[in-house]
Amino acid sequence: MKKIRAAIVGYGNIGQYVLDAIVASPDLEVAGIVRRDPANIPEELKKYQVVKSVKELKDVDVAVLCTPTRSVEEYAKECLAAGINTVDSYDIHGGIVNLRKELDAVAKANNSVSVISAGWDPGTDSMVRSMLEFMAPKGVTYTNFGPGMSMGHTVAVKAIKGVKAALSMTIPLGTSIHRRMVYIEVEDGYKFEEVANAIKTDDYFAHDETHVMQVDNVDNLKDMGHGVNMVRKGVSGTTQNQLFDFNMRINNPALTAQVLVASARAAMKQRPGAYTMIEVPVIDYIYGDKEALIKKLV
Repeated sequence: MKKIRAAIVGYGNIGQYVLDAIVASPDLEVAGIVRRDPANIPEELKKYQVVKSVKELKDVDVAVLCTPTRSVEEYAKECLAAGINTVDSYDIHGGIVNLRKELDAVAKANNSVSVISAGWDPGTDSMVRSMLEFMAPKGVTYTNFGPGMSMGHTVAVKAIKGVKAALSMTIPLGTSIHRRMVYIEVEDGYKFEEVANAIKTDDYFAHDETHVMQVDNVDNLKDMGHGVNMVRKGVSGTTQNQLFDFNMRINNPALTAQVLVASARAAMKQRPGAYTMIEVPVIDYIYGDKEALIKKLV
């Protein structure tokens, strides 16, 4: 069996877990690692080719983008234009439709495939919400995150000038309302009040109750656990009071990485274009013979 050759673009928290997930997958292999500083190679990467650009790697089938959300479009377009499939965990819900449109045009023009927003939310939670929607077409779904560390929000804080280190915690208040608890170390020469205001006005935080606190050491607070509770109360046909409750407690980057790797597998089975996870057949994410999977899972 020819294995799918996957390049890991970015080697932060998620990239490290993507490496683990690829190694554990019987149908994928590591084509190489793309880092900003390819000369700085940790021990676990010395057996792989480490480069500064995906163009330096050979025979790449799919690029797993482990970059900050706001860099996804740039990296995806570069890879897709080179005929390399991409998967990403873009997590700005309001930007997904536009990103899909932008990447769809590039992918179709270069005979490549992009699976976007392939994390757990957006991503697998989107698939669960879709299932609840057709099970009870009328009704309301509440998605409550946490309590836990938000990877996307933490990365967004780190990008703000004056932030030396950061941790963003999501606290569920119920009915899809959340509080953001942000802990930061401040760079020398910056005022905490100005940095805190920049965080609160960033689009990641401007729509939620946000509290910013200065601490001496962010690492002492870090725990990558997270979770979600989704509740839908609705109507099936004309029958009222259908109630669904979905709960998950997870290691955030590990689950995101596993979903990305499953989506890399699925990308190889799609026609050229860009897709969200809900547009891809569920069976395409799973390794194995289709008939055997149907017998096992249906």
